[in-house]
Amino acid sequence: MGFGWSCKRWRKIALSLIGSAVLLSQQADAFYLPGIAPHDYKIGEKVDLQVNSLTPSLNAENKLESVLSYNYYDERFHFCRPQGGPKAAHESLGSILFGDRIYNSVFDLEMLKDSSCQMLCAQTIPGKDATFINDKIMKGYNYNWLIDGLPAATVKIEDRLQKEFYSLGFELGSQVAGQIVPHFYNHYDITVQYHTVDSVHHRVVGVIVTPQSKHTIYSPDTTPSCDTTEPMNLHEDKDNQVVFTYSVKWEKSEKSWATRWDAYLHAIDPKIHWFSLVNSVVIVVFLSAMLGLILVRTLHKDIARYNADDAEDLQEDFGWKLVHGDVFRPPQNFEYLSVIVGSGFQLFWMVLITLVIAILGFLSPSSRGSLSTAMLMLYIVFGFSAGYNAAYNYHSLGGTSLRRIIILTTLCVPGICCVLLLIVNFCLIVANSSAAAPITTLLGVIALWFIISIPLTVAGGYFGYKRKTADPPVRVNQIPRQIPEQPWYLRTIPSALMGGILTFGAIFIELYFIMNSIWFHKVYYVFGFLFIVFIILILTTAEVTVLLTYFHLCSEDYRWQWRSVYTAGASSLYVFLYGVLFYFSRLRLASYASLIIYFGWMITACLMFFILTGAIGFVASNIFVRRIYSAIKID
Repeated sequence: MGFGWSCKRWRKIALSLIGSAVLLSQQADAFYLPGIAPHDYKIGEKVDLQVNSLTPSLNAENKLESVLSYNYYDERFHFCRPQGGPKAAHESLGSILFGDRIYNSVFDLEMLKDSSCQMLCAQTIPGKDATFINDKIMKGYNYNWLIDGLPAATVKIEDRLQKEFYSLGFELGSQVAGQIVPHFYNHYDITVQYHTVDSVHHRVVGVIVTPQSKHTIYSPDTTPSCDTTEPMNLHEDKDNQVVFTYSVKWEKSEKSWATRWDAYLHAIDPKIHWFSLVNSVVIVVFLSAMLGLILVRTLHKDIARYNADDAEDLQEDFGWKLVHGDVFRPPQNFEYLSVIVGSGFQLFWMVLITLVIAILGFLSPSSRGSLSTAMLMLYIVFGFSAGYNAAYNYHSLGGTSLRRIIILTTLCVPGICCVLLLIVNFCLIVANSSAAAPITTLLGVIALWFIISIPLTVAGGYFGYKRKTADPPVRVNQIPRQIPEQPWYLRTIPSALMGGILTFGAIFIELYFIMNSIWFHKVYYVFGFLFIVFIILILTTAEVTVLLTYFHLCSEDYRWQWRSVYTAGASSLYVFLYGVLFYFSRLRLASYASLIIYFGWMITACLMFFILTGAIGFVASNIFVRRIYSAIKID
């Protein structure tokens, strides 16, 4: 009865969490906290236009050919520079680490002051740089501008519903069918939408840029004309004179400042998210039914039979009771198992708190880099959880060296991730990409690790090691029991692959949207759905691992500790394979640097996912095993 009641109780708690997340996701507007205060402009007041790095997008063949971004003021682009040189804007740590390089510009915008054919500058672009620019146009690179925190966008129409939406950024140029040399966009029609607060104050609520290619003739004695229809082609065998011009139009809008991001946060097909959710829930219900059947019927009968007073029943043990003397035997390399458990707890709390903060609206897209900054800082702070749980698990398994487990917890996972990310950053530096993190930023992150994370890990390790450990419910035999030959489907690799595919099946649709957002520079905002998927991931991982642990024990294989980690973490292999599929279906990276960067990030993400799910699987199996063996009588 205890198992059935416990299963029902946890199921009710999980359903309550999912229901609460659904309500939060449906009422997202009510909880929207912009993250920055609105800026009220007066008529004629200067409105700053900031420029960000140029980023790759889909090319004419609907493929992504590069993952490298370039500084707007890269000398090869020859864009007009402000007098005295560009000045960098203040950015968050996450914004810098993930490639934002925001500067001021030469554009002169004044609230409600229209202007037409304003000249920025005239530049001579040599053939070598023209080759570079044409290559970026062919690869679908986009400008990324900001006005009052809003990204400049182009208006596009969704094919299925024929609805307009804002697509972030706008093209560097265009490739016309049948033309060898692409058109370079050097004229920008800027439409700024504003909302009137009162007779004096106005707010920016939308930015639309329509770029054009114009071969404008300029001489110091004449004013440039924007009436030409001849496109600007950059010839690669000679110097090219390019005149950069722009026009500004102010357009009144009924949109309020609080809802100005709605047009940018457009879901191409919201039903896909619901389909993903239903798909995941079906998997959880199926696994819960199987787990409930085992716990309530099979396992309950086993326990009743084992605890029976009938002497005949006591003469022979079978099934999972046979291994009661070995099931709590410490596994090999249990210090590394403890590191995975501790680091998994660290990642779990980081993801959970980040999602809760995002659902409440504190991580608004208006505050660039806030999501990645929050994740990084939470990961550093929850070093205490890593040290605490790693040391406690290590001590529970018989470990005696507190110093050893603290050093391993401090260095293993952060060290591996640091090496992988330094390789990625080195490739970015070699490729002259603006996404390469500056050395000062890297030193700042390392300083945070040494000053905050390591002391917290040490403190957590000390308290975790000093915590009283729970004694195993049964004694461990001195001589290990021989393990019979296992069926092929219960061996390590097949069972792990079977368990991993079920967990992956619960998340793979949402994974598509996340990868689409990362590599195609889209705004991901459906954190309500993501929170539900995360809860489903936890439930699915725990249930799959407990089921396979039970099958292993029934087959007289007591090596469940590492098996539970492999079974739960095997889903990371499917995530990596999905990344490979995503690469061949949506990407066509033309350089080795882009290839190393893409797969470097994928390996890092899959490693973190393995640690997170592996820790969940181990904890669930540990609770399950302790519970069933504490319910039987052992002579």
